[in-house]
Amino acid sequence: MSFQNPDDESIRTLLKKVKNIAVLGLSPKPDRPSYFVAKAMQGFGFSIIPVRPAIAEVLGQKAYASLRDVTGSIDLVDVFRAAEYLDAIVDDCIALQLPAIWIQEGIVNEAAAERARAAGMTVVMDRCIYKDYVALCS
Repeated sequence: MSFQNPDDESIRTLLKKVKNIAVLGLSPKPDRPSYFVAKAMQGFGFSIIPVRPAIAEVLGQKAYASLRDVTGSIDLVDVFRAAEYLDAIVDDCIALQLPAIWIQEGIVNEAAAERARAAGMTVVMDRCIYKDYVALCS
């Protein structure tokens, strides 16, 4: 893989300045990784913004059908969607001028990640935000 993630210090700095995390693909099912990670991050004090069509709320927070529907500010988009959806997700992030995208562990789309970075976004790919937060910030 030619894509390089930011170094640990840059990731630590990012996680310390983020407040509002939009979680794309956040499942309402407690046994799903997206639910576990979002709930843990919420427990660490982050504001979680669920983004998933056809549900009203997750983790006590109003859910939105798409990033473009979110009414509040977004500091970071945490993606739990398959790699083939990343191009459209990055398009939305760029259009909304969002500062950072975190593409969860096991999801890789180098072209989309490089396009997001070229648009000025901080990009972390194929890493777990929960694991990195625990390792670098707690």
